[in-house]
Amino acid sequence: MSEENEMSSIWVLPEACISHIFSFTSPKDACIASTVSTGLKSAAESDLVWEQFLPSDYQDIIARSVSPLVYSSKKELYFHLCDSPILLDGGKLSFRLSKSSGKKCFMLCAKELNIAWIETPRYWNWKTLTESRFAEVAELLSVCWLDIHGKMQTQMLSLKTNYTAYLVFKLLENSYGLDSPSKASVKLVQQGIGHVEGENNTVYLKEPTLRQGRWIEVVQSIYGRMPKERRDTWMEIELGDYFNDEGDEGDIQMQLLETELLGWKHGLIIEGIELRPKEE
Repeated sequence: MSEENEMSSIWVLPEACISHIFSFTSPKDACIASTVSTGLKSAAESDLVWEQFLPSDYQDIIARSVSPLVYSSKKELYFHLCDSPILLDGGKLSFRLSKSSGKKCFMLCAKELNIAWIETPRYWNWKTLTESRFAEVAELLSVCWLDIHGKMQTQMLSLKTNYTAYLVFKLLENSYGLDSPSKASVKLVQQGIGHVEGENNTVYLKEPTLRQGRWIEVVQSIYGRMPKERRDTWMEIELGDYFNDEGDEGDIQMQLLETELLGWKHGLIIEGIELRPKEE
């Protein structure tokens, strides 16, 4: 059968049937199909299709939104959640969708992280930044012991998905002590079992500079992970990966630790820790 005849045979199908077919494709495929013809456009943009691309628990998620969501179609809702992260649970958690796959992405705010000495004003300070999605961020004033970790239930994440955890942060111009190697890890914590160890990674919040006496750290920097700039003007450093299989394993614990060199550190601003699909 020629391609022309194959296309012609589609038109004899009810629109609901065509929409059902598109629901087994991907958001990208549905968008492409909607540009082929006016006949396919209606089927490809139907709520039946885009309901399948949204997480199965999307209604429960948007019900936790700080601000109400207004949308006229499921496709509009999908792209709103992709392009404009929403705050959940009183502003403690940020949520969005990966545009290519519809997989869930979450960011824990700094207030929800366990940060050593965070309640001591001489070491840390809470402040407001207009460029942050959260009400407050954590500003490092002066510490020698850096220990930051957060956790999230695996059942909140998309199933059968490989996630990467990132610390999202900024550095002040007068920052110092943050170019030393830190240890980062992503571990599974199961109730009654304890830690299931994940890989420990060497990361840098700030690229080390070459100066006398620092050649060891320069060599380490070749094998360590360096921070990258995000599109939202923040920086991020990759902490580690976790494959969320069935979603009922327990809690994911994400940590960044520098407690060996114990040099004084200053000028770090933490927005949170983000978990998003590795392929994004």
